[in-house]
Amino acid sequence: MKKILIGLRTSIKAIILIAIVSIAIVALIMCVYKPIYSVSYNGETIGYSSNKADLQKRILEYIEKGSGDNVAFVQIDEMPTYKLCFLKRGVETNDDEIFEKVTSTGTTYYKYYAVAVNNEEKVYLSSFDDAEKVVNGLKEKNSNNAADLSIDTKYVTETKEVTDTETAINNLYQKKVTTSSAKKSAGPVSPGKTGTGYKPVSITFTKPIKGAVITSRFGARWGRQHKGMDYGVSVGASIYAAASGTVTYAGWNSGGYGYLVIISHGNGVQTYYAHCSSILTKVGATVKAGDLIAKSGATGHVTGPHLHFEIRINDVAYNPELYLK
Repeated sequence: MKKILIGLRTSIKAIILIAIVSIAIVALIMCVYKPIYSVSYNGETIGYSSNKADLQKRILEYIEKGSGDNVAFVQIDEMPTYKLCFLKRGVETNDDEIFEKVTSTGTTYYKYYAVAVNNEEKVYLSSFDDAEKVVNGLKEKNSNNAADLSIDTKYVTETKEVTDTETAINNLYQKKVTTSSAKKSAGPVSPGKTGTGYKPVSITFTKPIKGAVITSRFGARWGRQHKGMDYGVSVGASIYAAASGTVTYAGWNSGGYGYLVIISHGNGVQTYYAHCSSILTKVGATVKAGDLIAKSGATGHVTGPHLHFEIRINDVAYNPELYLK
């Protein structure tokens, strides 16, 4: 029993000694070194930060709001990565420099409200209220173009010259004439009709975009009929042909679709891919299901970036969810 007690006492002394030595070593290390985050971006170490939470919050706030007037958001394709390490206390952090390097790679999208006449953008204003004042002002003055006015929400990568409401009204006002003139066409794309919930033809399509959620479905929306389905994606997401066919339209559509691709699949069946930021195909091209045809965007009549996808049969729009596999 005595030997056990002596052995136990020796073990306790050894443990205490080890603990004291460990604490002393840690204290010595902490006197010379400090915990810090190494920050990497695009595979390259760009600096050090003592508080990654504050730095990341600052970057995310910039993405959401940007800087300057009329900024809607900033698209940054890759976020920095952080790794905890111990460095000598003389090493300086450079959060501001890291912030500048990361944000300088972003693409700034500006938000404007365009007042259009016959779908042709004429003036830009910084708020919807101002654009509405312009339209209402022209209607009150009985301007000849009052019936042809519309307001488009624009997300663009270049700044626009913003007009004040009074100047916009003066520039757009047209004296009423007695003779009537025909309205300009909204482009070679028919507005189409809306079909019911059945499938008039048997055909199957693949999803035109990957990993995106549906933000608006086919059917009644905001007192109107939504002729397709919307996928919520950021600007620049890849858009793919939903089935094999021939590209019959690839360009700007002034009727509200923005940059638009239409593919004909035969027997009167067409698919529409609207509000693109860029088009990667051309009229007459033959495509297969899954071919890359465009990049998503926020062009035309939109409130934010998304893909609007339609399926039309003999120019009648049908619920895409009935046909997607």
